Amino acid sequence: MSVIEKAHPMSAGEPAKALWISTVAFTLCFAVWTIFAIIGIRIKQELGLNEAEFGLLVGTPVLTGSLVRIVLGIWTGRYGGRLVYTLTMLAAALATFLLSYAHTYTQMLIAGLGVGLAGGAFAVGVAYVSPFFPAEKQGTALGIFGAGNVGAAVTKFAAPFVLIAWGWQAVAQIWAVGLALMAIVFWFTTTDDPAFRLRRERGIASKSLAQEFAPLRNLQVWRFSLYYFFAFGGFVALSLWLPRYLVGVYGFNLETAGMIAAAYSIPGSVFRAFGGVLSDRKGARSVMYTMFAVSAVATLILSLPAASETGSAFGITPAIFIVVIFVLGFFMSLGKAAVYKHIPAYYPQDVGAVGGIVGMMGGLGGFVLPIAFGLLKDMTGLWSSCFLLLFAIVAVSLIWMHLSVKQLSRRGHSVPVAAT
Repeated sequence: MSVIEKAHPMSAGEPAKALWISTVAFTLCFAVWTIFAIIGIRIKQELGLNEAEFGLLVGTPVLTGSLVRIVLGIWTGRYGGRLVYTLTMLAAALATFLLSYAHTYTQMLIAGLGVGLAGGAFAVGVAYVSPFFPAEKQGTALGIFGAGNVGAAVTKFAAPFVLIAWGWQAVAQIWAVGLALMAIVFWFTTTDDPAFRLRRERGIASKSLAQEFAPLRNLQVWRFSLYYFFAFGGFVALSLWLPRYLVGVYGFNLETAGMIAAAYSIPGSVFRAFGGVLSDRKGARSVMYTMFAVSAVATLILSLPAASETGSAFGITPAIFIVVIFVLGFFMSLGKAAVYKHIPAYYPQDVGAVGGIVGMMGGLGGFVLPIAFGLLKDMTGLWSSCFLLLFAIVAVSLIWMHLSVKQLSRRGHSVPVAAT
C-alpha cells in the first residue's frame, strides 16, 4: 500500500472507475486531436492550399498539443486532474466547434491551436490516473490509459463517412459535441485524485514554478524524452507517413494504403496496455531493452531499398515490408508504456511536470519526423531513408540507456524496484 493510500483510503471501485473513464475521455481527445487528418483533405481542396500550407494546417494541432503538455501537467499537480481534464476537454470542444464556422486559412489555423489542446490531455491523464494505483500496478494502469491513442483510428474510420454524408463541418461539430458531453460525464462521475486530495486536506502549499521545473534539470528526464520521441513520436510519424510510402514505393492505391495505415494504428495503440502489464511484471527496463533491440533490427531491415527503388529483383517486397512494419509498431507500443512506467517510479512527486515534458517531446516527434522524412526523401531520392533516420535514433537511445545503467551500477545508486 502506498503512502497516499494509507493517508487517504479509497473505495474498492474508485481506481478502476477513474482509469476507465479517463481512458474513454482520452480516446475522444485523441480522435479530436487527429481530426485534420481527414477533414484537412477536403479543406485543402476547398481553399486550394499548396502542400506546405496543408502540412502546416495538419501539423498545427499536433505541435500545440505537444507544447502545452508540460503546462497542463504542472497545472494538474496544482489544481487537480479532475478540474484540469474537464476544462481541457471543454476548451478543445469549443475550438473544434468554432472550426466549423471558419472560412479562411488564418481562421482555421487559429482554431487548430485550440483543437491541439485535446492532445495535451495526455499529460493531464497520466498525472491524474497514476496516484490511484500503487507502484507495482502503475505500468498496467498507464498502459491502459495510453491505449486511448486508438482514437486516431476512430477518426480515420468514422470521419470519412460523416464527411461524405454531411460535409467536413459536420465532422467538427459532432466530434466537438461528443467531447463536450464526455467532459460533463467525466466531471460528474469521477473524484479528485488521492494525491491532490491529500495536499488539499493537509493544506500543503503548491510548489513554486522553480520547484515545478527543478526535475527538468536532470539529464535523465531528457533521456526518457528521447525514448518517447522514438516510441511515440516515431509511431505517430509512421502512421502518417505510411499511406504516402506505400503509394510511392509499391504503387498501392490510396484506399488500400489508408486501410493498412489504420490497421497499423489500432493494434499499435491497443498493445500499449500489454506493454504496461509487461513493465509491471518483467520491469520497465527489460521491456525498453527488448524494444530497442527489436526496433534496431526492424529499422535496419526497412532501411534497405525496395525492389522498385533498386531496379533489380533484390529488395524489400511489400509482404516483407508490411510484416516488419507491424512488428516494429508492436514493440514501439510496448516501449511507449515502459517509458511512462519509469516516471512515477523515479519522480513520484513530479509526475505532472516530468510526464508533461516527456509527452511534449513525444508529440514533437510526431510533428518533426514526417517533415524530416520528406526532406531525406528529397535529398537522397530514397523512400527508405526515413528508416535509416529511425535506426540512428534507436541506436543513440540504446547506447545512452546502456551506458547510463552501467554508470548507475558503478556508482551504487539505488534504482526504484518498479523500474527494474
